[in-house]
Order: sequence, then C-alpha cells, then structure tokens
Amino acid sequence: MSDTRELVIVAAPGVGHLVSILKLAKLLLQKYDFISISILIIDLPIHSAKLTSYVDIQSRDNPYPTRLSFLTLPPVTITADPSSPGNFLKFIEGHKPLVKRAVEDRVKNGSPKPVGFIFDMFCTTMEDIANQLGIPSYLFLTCGANFLNFVFYAQSLVDNHGIQARDLAAKFSDPEFESVITGFKNPVTSKVIPGVFKDDFGVGMILNFATEFKRMKGILVNSYVELESFAIPALQNSNDKNIPTIYPVGPILELKKEGGADNEDKKSIMTWLDGQPDSSVVFLCFGSMGSFEAEQVKEIANGLKRSGVRFLWALRKPPGQPGPPSDNETYLEALPEGFLDYTINEGKILGWAPQVDILAHPAIGGFVSHCGWNSTLESLWFGVPIGAWPMYSEQNLNAFELVTELELAVEIRMDYYMDWKNRKASFVVNAMEIEEGLKKLTSMDEKMRRKVKEMGDKGRKALEDGGSSSHWLDSFLSDVLSNVVKGE
Repeated sequence: MSDTRELVIVAAPGVGHLVSILKLAKLLLQKYDFISISILIIDLPIHSAKLTSYVDIQSRDNPYPTRLSFLTLPPVTITADPSSPGNFLKFIEGHKPLVKRAVEDRVKNGSPKPVGFIFDMFCTTMEDIANQLGIPSYLFLTCGANFLNFVFYAQSLVDNHGIQARDLAAKFSDPEFESVITGFKNPVTSKVIPGVFKDDFGVGMILNFATEFKRMKGILVNSYVELESFAIPALQNSNDKNIPTIYPVGPILELKKEGGADNEDKKSIMTWLDGQPDSSVVFLCFGSMGSFEAEQVKEIANGLKRSGVRFLWALRKPPGQPGPPSDNETYLEALPEGFLDYTINEGKILGWAPQVDILAHPAIGGFVSHCGWNSTLESLWFGVPIGAWPMYSEQNLNAFELVTELELAVEIRMDYYMDWKNRKASFVVNAMEIEEGLKKLTSMDEKMRRKVKEMGDKGRKALEDGGSSSHWLDSFLSDVLSNVVKGE
C-alpha cells in the first residue's frame, strides 16, 4: 500500500450530492488501481436519517473495502435553520477544523498523505484548509459547463466592467436584459437567468463561488464535450487565464436499479408501465426538492386531462417545514374533483419515484423535468426527450441550453422558477400552456428523437477507453500525480 495515492473528497450535505461524488470515486477506483479515496460527509440535520441510511448501505456493499472509506464528520451546532441559504454556508464553514483534523488523524494513523482534495461546489471555501495541509484542491461540479460560463460572466461584469455587485441582481432582473455571453451560441435573456442571480444575497454568493472556483487547481465537470460542444471549449480556451483547467469527465451517473422506500410501490409502478405501449407515457418528476402548491397542481392536472396523454406523475406534498418534500406523501387532495376517476386508465400518481428504472422503461416516451443536471444526463442516457420546466438552482440555464442551444428538448416554461429563499413560484403555469407543451413533447419529430438518442450514445462512448471523458479523467489524474513529483 506504500505506492497508493490517496484522494480526499468532501461532499456537501444531502444524498443527491453524495450519489454523484460516490460515482466519481468509484470511477476513479475502477480505472486506477493505485488510488485510494476517503469521502468526508457533512451531515445536515434535515437529511440525517436518509443520509445515514444511504452511507450504511454503501459501506456495507463497498466494492473497494480497502481503498474506499466513508467518514461522517461530527455534528456542528448551529442555532439557526441550517437549510436557509446564508446559514447553510456558515454551517459548511463550521466544518473546516473537522476536515483538517480528520485528514491529519488519518495520516498519523498510517494512511498516505493525500495528493489532492476534491470539493463539492458548496465546500470550496475549504480550499484554505487544503493549502494549510499543502494539498492541491480540485472542484467537482455537478452542474453543466453552461452554469460555469455564466458564473464567470457575472464575475467579469464586476471585475472588468465596473458594475457594482449590488447592482448585478437588478441588471439580471431587468426584462430588457439580453447579452451575448461566451459559452452560449444564442443571446441570453433575463427570462432564462436563474432566480438566484436576481437576488442580492444570491448573486453575492455566486460571485464568491466564482472567486473560490478560480482558486482551484482544476475543475472536474460532470459533462462531456460531445454534449456541451460550445460551452466546454469556451472555458478551456478562455482568454481569462485565471480559469483553472477544465476536465469534462461525465456523464457520471448512478444507474443501478433503485430499491426505494418501498419495493411494493416500485413493483406497482413497473407493473403498470409493463402494461403500456412503447413510448406512450409521459413521466412528470421535478427532483428531490420539487413540489407545487395546490393551485399549480390543479393546472397540471387539467393540462394532462386536456392533452389526453398517458402519464406517470410524481406528485409529492410540499414540505411543511424546511427540507425536501415527503417521499411517501402524495398530494392527492390538491387534485381537481373527479380527476383520478377520469384518468384511471390513462395515468398513475406516485410519491417517491425510482427515476432511473422509469426512464429506462420502454413505455416512457417523454419526461417533463425540472432540468436538474443529473436528471438531464439520465434522460439523455436513456434517449428520453425532455419537456423543460425548470424550478430552482441553475435549471433555467439548463433548460435554455437543452431547448435553444442544443435542440434536444421542448419548452413547457423556461422562465418559471421558485424563489430560492421562500420557495414561492414566480407565477402559475396555466393548463393551456401545459397542454401545449405536452403535445409538443409527445409529437416531437423523429429527427429530434433520434438526436436525443444519439446524444445518449455519445455519452456512453465518451466514458469508454479512448473516449473524450476517459481522456480527460486520465489528464486529471496525471495532473494530480505531478503534484506528488513536485512535492517529493
């Protein structure tokens, strides 16, 4: 084990972040037998039970027991709600000394000194800890390159064009805003700028991210050059020499079949799908944080009814407290009277959704999605066309890229977003618009459907030996190992 090279990955709280981080770790371990990895896990109280269960399962089924280890950091006390934006970042900050101590203790106990840190985007503030330990830092970005281009554009407006940070949110909120931005083929308008960029606190946080990202030695992006053939080269060939080396290493996805909260629920879902014709069902699912108030639920229901499409709808009840909506509670009381009776043969309502299993099923012909990057990559992997309905985070930019830049999706509403602090919707999408979007999705021409399938095939090839993402992963590891040579 003396020749083993150790990487330390710091994952942000939440199972969603950990799934992608773990898949990256397994990819590195599978490809390079001289690598070992320690994953340091930050436990956010509202996700604690789910996170603990996930880590327990992964530890028990660990395919690399001598090379992959998990360490959940001790809890940090915070009096305010740690899920609110400002407190969340303070919560992460509070773990700095714990990360430093964990690494120092492992080295004292005989583990090799790490050759690199890989940070989740919410943990890049820990770069100063890495510097204190003399270990280079890398970022693993679970978003697409389009987001990174826009983040650096926002920073350039402040650094190079004299715009005050406090004025940036107002600029992006102006309905007349339109700009040609490096990394985008088409002008970007206010309509597709995420809500987080239109809020003073949010844009301040994004500018801090931009600064921290540029302090990294490299940025691993969960994307592939064949998909973001405009956005990735724009970063790699940028005139801004402060942008670190960009390594597009995706699509990194967890494609194992999901056990889920209740296997009986999953069995019921899959049995229902087995009874539907190929490519006939539209799947509606809006991510781990996605839920709607009753008024919007009624409009979706009426849009489905008017369209006549077969559907599978993950309808989760909004949370009554900070945190994600319930996996187990459907929001049936918000549906219009008689909806379930009317659609009994055409549709199925569920709470928790085994998304990978559903997208892989031949009955699925379309996916109405929030355009979370992970969901986007999964949908492309299985060749399922997307109806874009972004909700939060960077998803409006993802929708814009999919619909306008790449022509791989159709629009439901690209300008919809949930206020990232109070979770209130920007407006209600009416039944007529939803009906129109569903019909566009189900009647998508064969040329576009073929293009979606081909993009999934390109993602598979990118990961194969000799593929673009395999090349960039080799390049990343070569850079990591060069750190060792320089330090020895």
